[in-house]
Amino acid sequence: MTINILMPALSPTMTEGSLATWVKKEGDAIRAGDVIAEIETDKATMEVEAVDEGTLGRILVPAGTENVAVNTPIAMLLEEGEDASALDASAPAAPSAKPAEAPAPIPAAKTEPAGTPAPVAPAPQVATTGSTERIFASPLARRMAENAGLDLARISGSGPHGRIVKADIERAVKSGGAAAQTPAPAGAASLPPATPTAPPERAYREIPLNNMRKVIARRLTESKQQVPHFYLSLDCELDALLDLRKQLNGRPGADYKLSVNDLVIKGVALAMKAHPAVNAQWGGDRLFQLEEIDVSVAVAIDGGLITPIIRDADKKSVVAISNEMKDLASRAKAGKLQPHEFQGGGFSVSNLGMFGIRNFSAVINPPQSCILAVGVGEQRPVAKDGKLDIATVMSVTLSVDHRVVDGALAAEWLSTFRQLIEDPLGLLL
Repeated sequence: MTINILMPALSPTMTEGSLATWVKKEGDAIRAGDVIAEIETDKATMEVEAVDEGTLGRILVPAGTENVAVNTPIAMLLEEGEDASALDASAPAAPSAKPAEAPAPIPAAKTEPAGTPAPVAPAPQVATTGSTERIFASPLARRMAENAGLDLARISGSGPHGRIVKADIERAVKSGGAAAQTPAPAGAASLPPATPTAPPERAYREIPLNNMRKVIARRLTESKQQVPHFYLSLDCELDALLDLRKQLNGRPGADYKLSVNDLVIKGVALAMKAHPAVNAQWGGDRLFQLEEIDVSVAVAIDGGLITPIIRDADKKSVVAISNEMKDLASRAKAGKLQPHEFQGGGFSVSNLGMFGIRNFSAVINPPQSCILAVGVGEQRPVAKDGKLDIATVMSVTLSVDHRVVDGALAAEWLSTFRQLIEDPLGLLL
């Protein structure tokens, strides 16, 4: 029986992708683990590996096709002993690129009575399982599990990246298997679809949303609607930190160039270490306390932003953080980050100081509970010992998920962060 190769879900947020290139061509032999294509997701361009063996019999979605929905058949794989005649017998309905989502047709504003509500597009139907976690399995493994009445959520995968393959199903059948569970109903708390906006009356240019912009819009809407934000702000004096940075960058033989942001990341990590309760996530009926300190850093890229992660930031030197951040930012802008390099993290930093922004409030990146918005360091008048003085001051604002972190704890964390910035030798210990 031929095997349909499906458009994979390469990240938890991916609902569609663009098929950039085919690495293999029709007639090529395929082995498990071979790279067969490159897929552009909402965040990066990634290689797709085969999970089954056979011959690439037919390519259904040509290279360059955009907006292909996850789980759409993109090619057909002939198993051992099959010939091309099997392709026509089991060919799926011809897939087509999913067009860019556009608002439902709305009559021009000149002919529509004022106040008439715009039509609402129906919510997409999403297949659900008893678990909310996406299950990665080959098409053959899914068919075998369905025929055997097995629950894929209870089977460990041995294929690439933990994908469930044929051998895993065979082992499960021999060992008695895991009975399939009745699918749970979809949650009733899902967000309603956004109401399309009527086109403007005057001349305009329509810009289709790319995958990244769609994901950003959806996740930020969910964050502001579902996460109870509160905000704390304070000012940090930077003069001592700037002096330390100058000394470190000016050391003979220094092969690095530290930025203020590198020192801020280290300060965030050490403040998290001092207040580990901040490093937690909301779990519905529980909290998940994270043991590693991973700091996500917002990086602006073409068409959106991405948050590469400095793993174990509390254990790394400022120089190591600086070098790693430069590498991550460079590959983020080139669309070359791997999923594990931008998925996860326990705390985010968003720095707009390089644009001259004095202060702002950032939106929390779920499931994280905090994000620190960092403004520009600028000279301001300050009062010291009853006298007016001039200091370089940086304003920061902490956005907090009140379900996870209370006001007093957030204030303590912010106070510790300021102490580290204003007495920066602690960042080097």
